[in-house]
Amino acid sequence: MSKTTRATQALDKAGVAFTTVTYDYDPNADRIGLQAAEAIGEEPRRVLKTLMAEVDGKPVCVVVPSDREVLMKKLAAAFGGKSANMMKPADAERATGYHVGGISPFGQKKQVPTAIEVTALDEPYVFINGGQRGLQVRLDPKAARDALKAIAAPLVT
Repeated sequence: MSKTTRATQALDKAGVAFTTVTYDYDPNADRIGLQAAEAIGEEPRRVLKTLMAEVDGKPVCVVVPSDREVLMKKLAAAFGGKSANMMKPADAERATGYHVGGISPFGQKKQVPTAIEVTALDEPYVFINGGQRGLQVRLDPKAARDALKAIAAPLVT
């Protein structure tokens, strides 16, 4: 498995310190983020999942702890919109250039507005998908927010 992806290249270019962790990706897992947390032996609240959604029909990226669910009303409000819905997997792959299970907020084909769950910023470090299935990057959540120019907002249940 290559540890150099568009995501890791984007982090390097942004000057963000990170390390990579690989694990055995299970394509049959019900919840990919929770499977990743278990595989690398980390608390689910520190392993963040990357989701693609739409707010008022415009694409957005959402980064939240793998053991939580996004509330659509909170997501819409975070971007000043009226309604939000999850993007279909095929649309998310087209928009990001990544495969589901390997979608990273870093190095997407076209950078879209991004929100990170505010409670993730309280963690000393987090893991975020590194741009391919079975690859996570470990980094400071505030550095991730800054590199993504993300808004921090309460997004989950």
